Amino acid sequence: MTEPNQIDDQPTDDTPVVLFLCVHNAGRSQMALGWFNHLAGGRAIARSGGSQPANEVNPAAVSAMAEVGIDIADEFPKPWTDDIVESADVVVTMGCGDACPVFPGKRYEDWVLPDPAGAEVAAVRPIRDDIERRVRHLLEDLGVATTDAPPLPS
Repeated sequence: MTEPNQIDDQPTDDTPVVLFLCVHNAGRSQMALGWFNHLAGGRAIARSGGSQPANEVNPAAVSAMAEVGIDIADEFPKPWTDDIVESADVVVTMGCGDACPVFPGKRYEDWVLPDPAGAEVAAVRPIRDDIERRVRHLLEDLGVATTDAPPLPS
């Protein structure tokens, strides 16, 4: 296993690198990472991290993603590091406010999404679906073709 957020997959070409950040790296950022990797199919790189990583990924988030065929069960909350942030082309923040790092010259997007912590799967599904739409838009904006995975209904 690789060290948490070790930069062992840094591209040497123009492959986009996206970093998804939230406080606990246990729900929103993990679902975004799962969607991104699923839809990008290796044509872009994603990482995730948190300012205060939880002990485990939110089980409701794992279940909600499994419902759409994306397995995030082996993921684990990781801290972000300055190197990880600096290596990203796009940094997507999700509710970490001032705890999220800001580096000049980086492209930042702030996705305002409910925190799924403590929620049941039924309450996580709309968050999962919103994240999918946002990830699809981000990949399109980056010029990354997505896999044949059909979009969820709006």
